[in-house]
Amino acid sequence: MSKKPPGSSKGSPSYLQTSEYTFRPIGTISSPFKEKFGTPRQPGLVQDSCGSLTLREDLNADALMGLAEYSHVWIVFVFHANDSFQTGKAFTKTKVHPPRLDGEAVGVFATRSPHRPSSIGLSLVEIDRIEGRTLHVKGLDLIDGTPVLDIKPYLPSIESPEGAFEGWSARAASQRLNTEWSESARDELKVLFPSDASNPTATANARASIEKILSMDPRPVVYRGTVENPNPYMNQYGFRFGDRNVVFEITPSKQEAESPLLTARIIKIEAWPPSQRD
Repeated sequence: MSKKPPGSSKGSPSYLQTSEYTFRPIGTISSPFKEKFGTPRQPGLVQDSCGSLTLREDLNADALMGLAEYSHVWIVFVFHANDSFQTGKAFTKTKVHPPRLDGEAVGVFATRSPHRPSSIGLSLVEIDRIEGRTLHVKGLDLIDGTPVLDIKPYLPSIESPEGAFEGWSARAASQRLNTEWSESARDELKVLFPSDASNPTATANARASIEKILSMDPRPVVYRGTVENPNPYMNQYGFRFGDRNVVFEITPSKQEAESPLLTARIIKIEAWPPSQRD
């Protein structure tokens, strides 16, 4: 905690607003998402994205006792990959541009933007199972290595109030791109994410996750094209999914398709270069 400002009492609002607090993470996230690009923007959007939280060594498995009785859990975490967090430079903007609003600005506290005055995030995920000090979850939207400050069980009896409603996010389109696969990419998917007796749905889960990520268009707003010019900056893009690189291009949808959306065509899936792995 910082030193007390002159003339302030410890319990005064001004003192609390100028203080700094240090928290030690309770554990770390393991995730197939290794970088911000391609990571789902909200929890639950890609239900097949699985990951885990492992408690630090001095917290034994007893800390998770009783949590398996719940279906979902809140994860309080740190946006540790933000430039403002890594540089220590405070983020002071009061308006941000959510990707789903196509450049329109709203107040930062009316969004789930990772760029905030305090780099703290909140994510609601489904509990899959608990093994010792490790909590396995589904619907994850966090990158690998994310430090976790706390977890709390989700209580639908009091956290889903009658009459609750949402604002601009309910009006924003959830799907922005159609998806399709090249024949070679489908073959590579089966090789790189093979199904076997221990995980018979591995290929299907990977395909579903990749398609859902692309349907929401992971590209920054400035990189998004139009029907007339689908690739204003480059022809191909790629995002890291585990130790794989999913390469795709944006093309106009086929004329016979009813949807006016552009199409993300998956060209290939390749192993991420070992020299660039964490």
